[in-house]
Amino acid sequence: MTTMNDTLTAVPGIRVGHATDESGVTGCTVVLCPDGTVGGVDQRGGAPGTRETDLLAPMHLVEHVSAVCLAGGSAFGLAAADGVMRWCEQHGHGYQVGSGITVPIVPSAIIFDLAIGSPHSRPTAEMGYAACAAASSDPVALGSVGVGTGCRVGAARGNGFATKGGVGSAAMDLGGGLIVAALVAVNSQGDVVEPDGSIIAGLRSASDAPGYANMLQWMRESRLTPPSTEATVIGVVATNARLNKEHTNKVAQMAHDGLARAIRPAHTMYDGDTLFALATGAVDADASLVGAFAADVLERAIRRGIKAAHSLGGVRAWNE
Repeated sequence: MTTMNDTLTAVPGIRVGHATDESGVTGCTVVLCPDGTVGGVDQRGGAPGTRETDLLAPMHLVEHVSAVCLAGGSAFGLAAADGVMRWCEQHGHGYQVGSGITVPIVPSAIIFDLAIGSPHSRPTAEMGYAACAAASSDPVALGSVGVGTGCRVGAARGNGFATKGGVGSAAMDLGGGLIVAALVAVNSQGDVVEPDGSIIAGLRSASDAPGYANMLQWMRESRLTPPSTEATVIGVVATNARLNKEHTNKVAQMAHDGLARAIRPAHTMYDGDTLFALATGAVDADASLVGAFAADVLERAIRRGIKAAHSLGGVRAWNE
């Protein structure tokens, strides 16, 4: 059964905030974690832009995550995490080093949105801080907000042939108090498809009419020349399960199954697909169970992100 709050903040203790620059068509989204949250990551696309992901791997010292920052702006947008770190430091969240200093742990990932709106508008440290200040446990705002502001799908032929992407989120109550949820920025090269395979977002057949070209068919015919390098899907899956670092990384890995079910193709050399996993540690649960349903909620979140987005920056929404 689904929870009344059908978004990432259904996981107790998780808060989400957006900072949106609609005129520049970019933004960032911050996931604030309760103390003691274990983090993991699985990065599968060929063109990632990330920060603080190596420390999430097993066999590395730090286990707990203060926040996760998802931003537009390509590599420039990684600067938003500086503001998140400043907010977390001010509020006492972070890794306590031996000398008594608190160092916030803020893994981050970015999408490419420089080709929509102004290429000089990028998420800044101030926007990262503002997203933290705006964070709450309310249901997450979806669509063309935060990191979803500049999201596009199927932009291989430019904005006129693309479909507007955005932030999507979904949650599931598995019983016994166990909750699994996802939040995702849908900015893919591949088509977003329904369970029956029908395309709801992607490369359009024409710039002024409905209908999709089918990205797989276009790739076959064009041999992907010139290449499209302006995509990436990034997101977070979260649970209140009690998992160790190895198990949390496994959940992030399994969640990519949902990405591959909803986006065709996924994980190409031109995508930077990256998923973080968070486990707050309140409920005993099996990692495989959590991972299986993390894929399900991520799949649903991807489609919700498309359907919640509105036309912006010359890119039409899915139903226009």
